[in-house]
Formats: sequence, C-alpha cells, structure tokens
Amino acid sequence: MNYPNGQKRNTATKQVIKPLSTHYGNRGMSLEKDINITNTYYLQTNRAVIHKKPTPVQIVDVHYPRRSAAVIKEAYFKQASTTDYNGIYRSKYIDFEAKETKNKTSFPLANIQDHQIKHMEAVLQHGGICFFIIRFAANDETFLYPAKYLLMDWKHHLKNGRKSIPYHRIQQNGVLIPFKFQARVDYLSVVDRLYFK
Repeated sequence: MNYPNGQKRNTATKQVIKPLSTHYGNRGMSLEKDINITNTYYLQTNRAVIHKKPTPVQIVDVHYPRRSAAVIKEAYFKQASTTDYNGIYRSKYIDFEAKETKNKTSFPLANIQDHQIKHMEAVLQHGGICFFIIRFAANDETFLYPAKYLLMDWKHHLKNGRKSIPYHRIQQNGVLIPFKFQARVDYLSVVDRLYFK
C-alpha cells in the first residue's frame, strides 16, 4: 500500500503496542503534577477554577550570560506561604494543601507549619472549604483529609506530643480519592460527597 504522497509503506517493521496497565502504581508523577493536571482539566471543562498559589520570592542576584538566558543566582522567600492551592467551586471558596509521604503507617506532622494551621482555621471560620490531600506513595493511595480533623490532630500533637497522624485515622476520617485518566486526582468528586450533600 502507498501513502498519499506516493511513497511505499515499509511493511518490514511491525509496530509494537504495549498493553495499558490495569494498575496505576508508580505512575512516575508527583502528587503536585497530578493535581495540576486535574486542575487544568477542571478549568477546561468549566467545572472549577482552582490554581496553585505562587510562592512569593525576592530575587537578589541574577546572572545574564546572554540576553535570552538569565540565571537566578540568589533568592529568598519573602514570607511564609499558606497552603498550596485555592480557588472557587460551586460558589464556595476552596483552599487546600497537598503532601506526599513515603511513610506507610502515618503522616508526619512535621510536614505542617504553624502558620498553615492558623490559615486553615481562618478559612473554616469564614465558611470556606479546607482540606489536605495526602498521598501515601508506598501504598499508592491518595486521601482527602478534611481540615477539621487535621486541626484536631494538631491540637492533640501540641498536648501529648504525638508527631504523626496514624494511617488508620486518615483511612477512617478521610476519603480515598479515585484516580481517573483526565482528572488524575479527582478530589472534587469527594468534595461533592462531603460538602454538597
């Protein structure tokens, strides 16, 4: 058979098509990349407007080897950031933090800063939806963990010194987020169940 341009098709080489994996483990994507892809899909389908917050940085020194190739040599964080993502969904403000851990049995509270706790408390006080998305990389599981439970865990941490949230507690009070092709971390399907009954 000839191609439309008149050239002959090379029939000697066969194209090998790899079967799609039925297990999504070790996808090679970080949680943040998966969420960014999901948010782009939500935006394109007009489901929600949710973006990653830029980290405020003060650039101090830039090297210009040539006009088109500037290299930042020194920079500092201007202020402590609050949470990773915010936006609007179904007329409600949404604010959340995304964290990934290699730990199999618990989520370390050292991953959370005091100013983030204060920010989440303020969001909840003003009627916003606030939560954590926690991925247990070893288990290949991603949970939506409501901020109200995280704040309780934080208060217990301050009182009795527990330095992590046990995995079973996150299973009990959180919701496993389904993995989908376009909405890789389809957290809005969980938000619908928890906050828009």
